[in-house]
Amino acid sequence: MAPSICLSPAARSLFDEPLAIAVQGLGPRQQVTLRTSLWDEMGELFQACARYQAGDDGELDLSRCPALPGGSFSGMEPMGLLWALQPQKPFWYMMKKDVQRPFLLQLEVFDGHGETPGQLLAQAQHERAFLRDGVRRVPVREGRIRATLFLPPGEGPFAGIIDIHGLGGGLFEHRASLLANHGFAMLALAYYQYEDLPQELTELHLEYFEEAVNYMLQHPQVKGPGVGLLGYSKGGEVALAMAALLKNITAVASLNGPVAITSIPLHYKDKTIPSLLFDLEKMKITGSNILDCSDILIDPFQAPGNQSLIPLEKAEAQLLFIAGQDDHIVKSEYYATGVCKLLQAQGKQNFQILSYPGTGHCIDPPYFPLYPIGNHPVFHKRALLGGKLRAYSKAQVHAWPQIQAFFNKYL
Repeated sequence: MAPSICLSPAARSLFDEPLAIAVQGLGPRQQVTLRTSLWDEMGELFQACARYQAGDDGELDLSRCPALPGGSFSGMEPMGLLWALQPQKPFWYMMKKDVQRPFLLQLEVFDGHGETPGQLLAQAQHERAFLRDGVRRVPVREGRIRATLFLPPGEGPFAGIIDIHGLGGGLFEHRASLLANHGFAMLALAYYQYEDLPQELTELHLEYFEEAVNYMLQHPQVKGPGVGLLGYSKGGEVALAMAALLKNITAVASLNGPVAITSIPLHYKDKTIPSLLFDLEKMKITGSNILDCSDILIDPFQAPGNQSLIPLEKAEAQLLFIAGQDDHIVKSEYYATGVCKLLQAQGKQNFQILSYPGTGHCIDPPYFPLYPIGNHPVFHKRALLGGKLRAYSKAQVHAWPQIQAFFNKYL
């Protein structure tokens, strides 16, 4: 019997779903190397490989066989060939612009454990999709709003969540599309560098985001009386400010979001919250000429008058802070802990923290590759984001169902 790769699901799975991988038809205790390859939409290659030994019966099931040392990972890691995918081009982020087209994953089995691949024994292809059958993708151009709405199959109404990305600009749909598969009406919201929105972000007006809240609440398939917010980095900061200053926000999950206004002042009606200052003398530069911005933001709890702190004591919403302990852009865990102490001192109990060791600034849905060094949106240079491969991937897999459970509970 010629060797063959068995996958479950066989041909297609959602990107955030596990994939069972096995190889049949090998020789007893045969040594093989498995390799996964995935090309993103920019044509950049991501790869991972692992060394294994088949059982006495020539079977190799990754859920029961540990990977041997010498590959991208070792140990019992059934999904290692997915979470360990790394770009062959340094500092590259896996971008997903068109969520209607799946990524194509290629799996190969090679004979032996050599530095160069041995004879190719088997190969298979598998689609990793972002939209379940029946999920609708609706471009939104209402008033000033520039966004994409994802609606689950059926009439609804569904719990509504607005997904706000960080300071990179543009429109990111990967997180919203995947969450819509789990039954949420998701609005992926752009706020600059997209279509006719401002190209540069010199000031931020909360009225724009309030318009998005009203759009969601007026939608016949969105269940009121309030919406949820999911924000990453600057988007987390904006989401927390919305919870403090706007009505109809029921639950907010912040992924490594600051608890103070940073980089750009925030305006709402006649109120302005100034941004925290940078202390550029605390900027570190690594040997590879990469910025380490860990310490450059003035401590918002020590700043005179705490003027930049978001007034979260006014928030009625439930708050979930997700913090990477190895975040080199924002001291996420310190911020989350500090603000929760302030809330607790005022008798509030509407908060929880999920804190992950070995996890940097970038937290994506499960199986997105580690992105430890990225382009800093303020200084326009490469900067350390942080994160260690195995810990980071485990954090993404753990946090994802926690986010869903949080929104299911409160929306």
